Amino acid sequence: MTRATMTRQTMTRQTMTRQTMTRQTMTRQTMTRQTMTRQTMTRQTTDHPMQDLEVHLPDRPGALADLGQALGEAGVSLEGGGVFTHAGQAVAHYLVHDGARALRAVTAAGLGPSVVRDVELASLDQETPGQLGSLARRLGDAGVNVLVQYSDHVGNLVLLVADDDVPACREVLARWGSRRRG
Repeated sequence: MTRATMTRQTMTRQTMTRQTMTRQTMTRQTMTRQTMTRQTMTRQTTDHPMQDLEVHLPDRPGALADLGQALGEAGVSLEGGGVFTHAGQAVAHYLVHDGARALRAVTAAGLGPSVVRDVELASLDQETPGQLGSLARRLGDAGVNVLVQYSDHVGNLVLLVADDDVPACREVLARWGSRRRG
């Protein structure tokens, strides 16, 4: 074996070892961040329920920046959600811990009609395809109309349903949760 071949093999082994160590470190760091986030979210949800902030924004450049700045200046953290535009109307849905504070901030900034509503959270197995369809089918079969659905930063499904549908939604989600645990 030539010196060049030995050097390439050594370099390849070193690169593979570094890549493996990096992957292992990244996996540990990701798992630690996810665990810490879940623990934080559980504590915060218990102390202050999460709510959906809905804001109708003008369909123009800078509207999202205005929303983000108003909420940031008020100390409101966004835990999930997004903005969607349809037929010239931008609608933001964001998950927040302090709905009243968020609503005051967007109202003071004059950002458009806004409302805060309670949400239901569900956990999906991210490794199993079809989870959303399965849960949505159960909700639909129970007569629950899902008005808004998005995910939070921890991977939970955030559901906004009509007030009349909340009891049925909670019943389906309780069965869903016990099925996943059992």
